[in-house]
Amino acid sequence: MSDYSIRLYKDSDYHVARDLFAQGLLEHINIAFRHALHQPQIWLPTLLVLTLPALGLVSVALLVPVAIMAVLVLWFCSRYMYTSYVDYALSDDMLDINKYYLQRDGFCFWVAETRGGEVVGTIAALPSSDPGGEKHLELKRLSVATKHRGKGIAKVLCRTLIDFARRRGCEAVVLSTTVPQINATKMYEKLGFRQTHTFHHQGLLGQFLDFRFLVYRYDIPGA
Repeated sequence: MSDYSIRLYKDSDYHVARDLFAQGLLEHINIAFRHALHQPQIWLPTLLVLTLPALGLVSVALLVPVAIMAVLVLWFCSRYMYTSYVDYALSDDMLDINKYYLQRDGFCFWVAETRGGEVVGTIAALPSSDPGGEKHLELKRLSVATKHRGKGIAKVLCRTLIDFARRRGCEAVVLSTTVPQINATKMYEKLGFRQTHTFHHQGLLGQFLDFRFLVYRYDIPGA
């Protein structure tokens, strides 16, 4: 980690920060797709459909393109869960990072930078909007460039945010992540975050794909 430093976001980081955020989320599309394929509400009807040729109800020639189309639809639905959120965030808080995170009390945005000046990681903090979370800080926009992972950068970014929350007198840090983000959840748990609950995203489509958010909380010692 000595080859990296954590500093506040600058306007010159704009495009890199947005790209790191988007790429970090979109890389989970295929994992989400494979997760969806394992859900009973998807594979059970698929098995039933596959028996139709044996029953003489449809021909194999007709079933194959239908099956291919169904798989493609499922993949695009999994993709939509991430692309829709990325599009939303890029037009919301990530549209003007400086104004949203650095010009408001209780908000902040940091980047991880190499000795050569390359921005390779991001993390953001904002007051939690959840009911009863008046003294909670929310962790968002954590992302580390693929080739720089496994070097402890994400942990240092998280600890920077936790220290920020402690100085502000917060009682806890909260965050939400998705089921396919396996490495992230393992890291959060090693840092002391505990899962509090889960919820499905995007209504019926989220339930059909089992697209769940995992909510974590870190209680600040002595708060």
